[in-house]
Amino acid sequence: MRVPNSVVLPVGTHVDCCQEQEVAEKTHDIMARITAMLAERKSNLAHFIDNLEGSEEPKFYVDQWERLKEMESCTLTILNLVAVNCTDHHDIRKLEATILKHVKNEELFPEVVRVLPPVYRQVEAAIVDIAESEEMAAHGMMDLQYLLSKLSQREHLASLSRELLQDIMRYLHRIGLVVWYEEIKHLENTVFLQPTFLITMFKLLVRHHLVQQLESIS
Repeated sequence: MRVPNSVVLPVGTHVDCCQEQEVAEKTHDIMARITAMLAERKSNLAHFIDNLEGSEEPKFYVDQWERLKEMESCTLTILNLVAVNCTDHHDIRKLEATILKHVKNEELFPEVVRVLPPVYRQVEAAIVDIAESEEMAAHGMMDLQYLLSKLSQREHLASLSRELLQDIMRYLHRIGLVVWYEEIKHLENTVFLQPTFLITMFKLLVRHHLVQQLESIS
């Protein structure tokens, strides 16, 4: 909701636990809830903005007003929910095909036709090579400056600057090849070259019935 021109594809899992009629009903209910949530958000933002504009000293709230106006201008496109049975490879392939179809839609993603400079592909290929090398730790974490030094050892990337690398890392983060939390101070110098490690770690920490499982331990 805070990212300009966001596109969201809702995915419903555990279809194998539902009857066919239930899937249709739940899909309709989820989409209706999302629509209601967006309408409520729009109404709340308009209410907050009106309150600030009608305050006795509006000049004291300029920063807050600007943030709210920025949030109000963020468009959010919600695609039709895809219901999948995660135990069925056919359904996984169907989801993959749906995602690919949407990301290739120029109306949804105008930048999909943008031509990247060759250095972007060169850095991407080099990072994949580093991530798959035997010397890479399983967690895939690497200091950004160290990554720059590793990349600079390659002849065609010898002149790679930190600024350009950061631009490329933002692109690679957006496409999901790496994870780089540059906005978090304690993580701004750390790059995760193996995003799947984070997924595995989060699955251990955040999962269904976690509280009940912990309470069952004597």
